[in-house]
This record gives sequence, structure tokens and C-alpha cells, in this order.
Amino acid sequence: MRINIYYGGRGLIDDPTLYVINKMQQVFDELRVETVKYNLFEQKNSIMTLPQTLKAADGIILATTVEWLGIGGYMQMFLDACWLYADKEKLSSVYMQPVVMSTTYGEREASLTLSNAWTLLGGLECNGICGYVDDLASFEVNEDYSVLIEKASENLYRAISQKLKNMPTSNMAVKQNVLRTKGIELTPQETEQLSKFASDDRYVKKQKADIEELASLFKAKLDLSDNTAGMEYINDFKSHFESKNEAISSYAFTISDKQKKLILELNKSEINCYYGNKENVDVEIKLTSQVMDSIIHGKMTFQRAFMSGEMTAKGDFKILRLLDDVFTF
Repeated sequence: MRINIYYGGRGLIDDPTLYVINKMQQVFDELRVETVKYNLFEQKNSIMTLPQTLKAADGIILATTVEWLGIGGYMQMFLDACWLYADKEKLSSVYMQPVVMSTTYGEREASLTLSNAWTLLGGLECNGICGYVDDLASFEVNEDYSVLIEKASENLYRAISQKLKNMPTSNMAVKQNVLRTKGIELTPQETEQLSKFASDDRYVKKQKADIEELASLFKAKLDLSDNTAGMEYINDFKSHFESKNEAISSYAFTISDKQKKLILELNKSEINCYYGNKENVDVEIKLTSQVMDSIIHGKMTFQRAFMSGEMTAKGDFKILRLLDDVFTF
């Protein structure tokens, strides 16, 4: 028989949880049970791989200390890793006993959290230990507390040996009927490999770098596509421009499928056309790309598009009428 102990505290000398699990290990040694202890604070960079250690365990102890609120970050990370990467079929036969000692309020809530989490994971639950410790020295010398710890250890041993069943709980019914989050459908071998990748900082950093590189590549392609589409209108305006001495004006075209405005600046015999922003233009024009294409191909004039309502404009309408004079499409 093998029992794994996962300790989620910080490893402080005066941590009462350490005293409890050490006492339990002594009992298991007398019962000839192999115990393996995992200090999560020492393996915080490889917590994602720890669910694979559950395969060799008949039972586990989830031990943590409530120092201010809840089960602590390391234990939460371990449970998250179990949800993502553990072999759920194997978990269904693993007994879990919570051990929660508190130096403040909240040991019962933390113990309940561990029990609920393990039930949702599909494992078997065994009654655990939870308590509040104000003075560690007096706690250690109290014989009654030692007896309770020994009894709890024996209960876990008995549950594993006799393969005791748990009563059905509503947690599983809720999980089956309500829970929307789906686990990753992978084989145990794929899950183990994925957990190793997730805990490898170098691999994760490389993946992030690759994603950023791909994002930059696609962004550059999109920008190139926009620029190519934009140059089509710019070249059309420049190639069909007829110089007029009185043509000193500026226009801002808002085209439906373009992110930026098309700015048109006329200064007698010179024309400047680009995508961007310009304040205080003479005329602001809104139209769709289909209407702009019709005008560019000579199927419609700016005046006709405005009169039909397919194009809207705001500003100096006298300058608006100049468009059909200086551009012969």
C-alpha cells in the first residue's frame, strides 16, 4: 500500500500541519505502509507534473495550513493540475483524506473545499482532520490530540484496505448535469506529456515567442493587404486628376470597409492622397466601397451619388461639386 502526502503550506517550523502529517507518517510506518511526501512549495515549478504521481498511490493526504483565507495558492495549483492533467479513471479509485490546520479562522471551510474538489475530480473521500492551533507547543504535548491523529490515520488505512465505498453525493450529479467546462480528451500518455510541457518554462516561453512571431507575420500581411487595397484608390485619383487653378481644397473620405480615412488634398496643380487623419478638412464624405468603385469606374459621379443618398457629405458643398470637375473618371 502506498499513500502520497501533498503538503501545501510554506514549510514554516511552527506550522502545525507539519506536526500532524509527521505523526501520521509514524502511524503508517508501524502499519508498514509506504508514504511519499511532496512539498508543493519546493516543487512549485513542476506542480503541473505532480498529478502523474497519483498513478502509484492507493490513497493520498491533502494537507494545508490556513494562514489567512482558503487552502493556499500551492494547493489550488495542484488541484487545478489534477483537473487538467490527471488520469480521471485512476482517480476514481484513490482515497483522499484532508488535513487542515489553522492559525486563524477557516479550517472547516478549507477542509470542505478540499473534499468538494476531490469529489468533483471523481475520487473517493475519507474523513479527515481539521483544527485550530493557537499554541503549537501545547498542541504537541496533548495526548488526546495525538490519539485523534492516530485514529484518523487508521481510518484512512482501513478505508483503503477494505475498499470502502462512499455514499452518492449531489456534487457528482451537479458535475454531470450542470458543469459546462469540459476536460481535455487525451490519452493518459498524451496527458502526461502535456503536463510536462506545461511545467517547462523554456517550452512555454518558446511557444509564446512563436505565437508572437506568427501574430506579427499575419499582422504584416494584413497591413500589406490594406495598403495594396488603399493604393488602388490613391493611384486612381492621381491618374485621373486634371489641374484646376481654383482647386485648393481638402477632402476626407470615410469608406465603409476601410479602417482609416482617405485624405485628398488639392492645391491647384498638385494632389496629395493618402490614408490617415486630417483635421479641419473642407468636406467630409461617407460612402461604401461599392459606391466608390462605381465612381472610379465612371458609372456614377460624386454629384449623382450625393443626390441619390448613396453618399453623404458635410462641409462646403461648393467645394464638393469641384470633385467632378477635377477628376474625370
